Amino acid sequence: MKSQSVTRNSTASRQVMVPPSPFDRWFLLSVTALMGVGLLMVASASIVVSDHQLHQPFYFFYKQLIYLIIGVVLGSIVVQFDTSIWEKCGGILLVGVMLLLALVLFPGIGHSVNGSMRWISLGFIGIQASEIAKFAVIIYMAGYLWRCNNEIQISLSGFLKPMALLAVVSILLLKEPDFGAAVVIMTTALGMMFLAGMRLKNFLFLMVLVVSGLSILAISAPYRLLRLTSFLDPWANPFTSGYQLTQSLIAFGRGGWFGVGLGNSIQKLFYLPEAHTDFLFAVIAEELGLMGMLVVMSLFVLLVARIFFIGKQAQTQGRHFAGFMAYGFGLSFAIQFAVSMGVNCGLLPTKGLTLPLMSYGGSSMLVNCITIALLLRIDYENRMHSLGLQ
Repeated sequence: MKSQSVTRNSTASRQVMVPPSPFDRWFLLSVTALMGVGLLMVASASIVVSDHQLHQPFYFFYKQLIYLIIGVVLGSIVVQFDTSIWEKCGGILLVGVMLLLALVLFPGIGHSVNGSMRWISLGFIGIQASEIAKFAVIIYMAGYLWRCNNEIQISLSGFLKPMALLAVVSILLLKEPDFGAAVVIMTTALGMMFLAGMRLKNFLFLMVLVVSGLSILAISAPYRLLRLTSFLDPWANPFTSGYQLTQSLIAFGRGGWFGVGLGNSIQKLFYLPEAHTDFLFAVIAEELGLMGMLVVMSLFVLLVARIFFIGKQAQTQGRHFAGFMAYGFGLSFAIQFAVSMGVNCGLLPTKGLTLPLMSYGGSSMLVNCITIALLLRIDYENRMHSLGLQ
């Protein structure tokens, strides 16, 4: 009996001495899995196009891998800094992003791709200003919601003031044009204000105002109106305005339950444009089938759920800026994934939005890595605070 008691005591002491994990394991699992699957699918979706254009079948895969490595290095630096530093930088970041969005529009500075002036070329890398804008707006809004929370809950002016600044950002984005990024930014800001405790009637008024404004902008430009009408019946013009969507739907139809197998997609063979960027989900559907789609969707749901859990923990501890920031990043990931999937499935008009953490793109990958590092820092501070170490 004495030996059994000693054994139980030693086992208990070992359990007590095990240090707690500094980060959310489920969050890290979802991020790692999405990045891993993304790299694999970028390699598969781009191999033929890369070989044809650059005579190097894994050119886009190698570039994406380099971006990921640089992003991890940047993230390892960002995670070292306290989240309070970002609170002080919110206004500076927003002003900087406005200047960056304005610079993109100047010929000689901005770089046009597929008719959109969205990139600033630095030779070895092109910076997409809209990706930085999504990040900066969330930082700014988190700081504003924390400083002016009472005004937001009581007064109409509390949420009209930040919306005026975001309207400037949206106008600059529409000049590129990048309607998709403007929608993501405005929707994320609305969601953050709702989670901050905005009155329902004020929220509904603002939502109607924003939706009305975006709708007017959507039908004001001929190419946007064409996208809106063509997605309703892409088969009416399968070789012109409905071409990209019909090819994407064919990919979904070919995928079936378990897909045609990794690397065996037919649609990526010059049928489906932007297969490794905007329409990567269609290639996933074709090669991995419904089961593969469900796995990817489950990973995104897990990711967003853990981000909101991290944000809720920060809010419970009274760390409201960190909590609002986590909510904003969670909303941004959820909106971008939902829109990208909806576009690929034909549920939404075609927009230039990629799958976060998965699709090919240097700016997107770098910003996503920094975002993940910030969320890890919030989670780490939550755990230290719960242990009484902060």
